[in-house]
Amino acid sequence: MKSTVYNLLSALAPLHYDNLTYCHKQSLKILNRFSGQHKRFHSLMGKDPVHLEKRMVDGQYLPPWFSVAPMMDWTDNHYRTLARLISKHAWLYTEMVVAETIVHQRNNLDRFLAFSPEQHPIVLQLGGSNLENLAKAAEFANAYSFDELNLNCGCPSGKVAGHGCFGARLMFDPKFVADAMSAIAANCSVPVSVKCRIGVDDHDSYNELCDFVYAIVSNSPTRHFIVHARKALLSGLSPAENRKVPPLKYEYYFALLRDFPEVQFTINGGITGIDQVNAARRQGAHGVMVGRAAYNNPWSTLRHVDSAVYGIPTSSLSRRQILEKYQMYGDSVLGKYGPGKPSIRQLVKPLLNLFHSEPGNGLWKRKADAALRRCK
Repeated sequence: MKSTVYNLLSALAPLHYDNLTYCHKQSLKILNRFSGQHKRFHSLMGKDPVHLEKRMVDGQYLPPWFSVAPMMDWTDNHYRTLARLISKHAWLYTEMVVAETIVHQRNNLDRFLAFSPEQHPIVLQLGGSNLENLAKAAEFANAYSFDELNLNCGCPSGKVAGHGCFGARLMFDPKFVADAMSAIAANCSVPVSVKCRIGVDDHDSYNELCDFVYAIVSNSPTRHFIVHARKALLSGLSPAENRKVPPLKYEYYFALLRDFPEVQFTINGGITGIDQVNAARRQGAHGVMVGRAAYNNPWSTLRHVDSAVYGIPTSSLSRRQILEKYQMYGDSVLGKYGPGKPSIRQLVKPLLNLFHSEPGNGLWKRKADAALRRCK
C-alpha cells in the first residue's frame, strides 16, 4: 500500500459550487437542536477524547443536518475513513448489513461492524425481515457503540426486496416494521431510525405514507425517518433507474413535517450539493442526506459541510495531506483479515474520485490504475 500510494502522490501535479424548488410553500422553523435522543452520555469504550472533542459540543454530537447515505459496496470502512478526513461533522452511514450475516458471523463480527473511533458520528444500517435475527443483530452491534441503528425499508433491489422480502417491500407491512423497530430498540442503547421511500408500486398516496409513519411512531420508539422522496417500483426498474425514473415529490416530505411535528425527518433524493442542502434546510428540513454525489465527488461535496452547514471552520487539510493520512490508514489495515483482505484495489477505490472534474483528473486515474497493476 505504501509504495502504491507513494507513487501516486509523487506523480501528482498540483490540481488547480440549482437550488431546490419545492411544492411545499410553508417554511418551517429550522430546529436549533436535534432530538435529545442523540445525546451520547455513555462511554465510548475508552476512545481517545481528543478524537471525540472535534465532533462533540457540550457532550453530544452535532445534529445530523448533513449525512452520507448508506450505499452497498461504497460506504465501507475505507470510504468512511476518507470522508471523515474531509468533514468532521457529517453523519456517516455504513453499508446495509443483513441481520443474518451478523448472527451467523458472530465469531467474526469485526469484519462487518468494526470501525475506527474517528468515524463517529456513525449509523449502522440493518437489513432483514426476521424479528429474532434483527434483535440479535442489534444486540451484537450494540457492543460497537454506533450512534444510531437504522432499518432499511427503501432498497428496491430484487436481491433485497424480492428474495429476502425486506428493503422497500417492508413498507407493505408497517405493523411488522413497528415490531422490528421495537425489537431493535430493546436490544441496543442508541436511537433507532427507518430509511424508507414515499411509497411502493401503486401504494404511493400521501395517506398511505402517513399510515406507514403513524403505525411505526405509535407502536415503537422510532422518532427519526430518512425519506427518499421517490416511490420504489419493484418490477420493471433496476435499482439505478429507481433512483432516477420515479418523480421526486418533495411535497410529501414537507407535509410530513407539518403532520408529524414530534418526529424528525431527513430528506433524501436528488440532492447533490451544499447549495441544495442549505436550501432544503431553509425550507425547514430537519436533515439532508446526500448519496452518490458524496462518493463520486467527495472533495467538492464534503469539504464545505462543516463550515456551510454547521458553521464550524472546515478542515485545513489539502488533498495531498488527506492522501498522506489515508496512506497511513491503508498501511494499518492491509491484509488485516487475511492475505489480500482488504486488497490494495479496495483501499484505493475511494480515492479515485478525489479530483473529480478537476484538471488532471484523468491523469490521476490513469496513474492510479497503472500503479495498481504493477503492485504486488
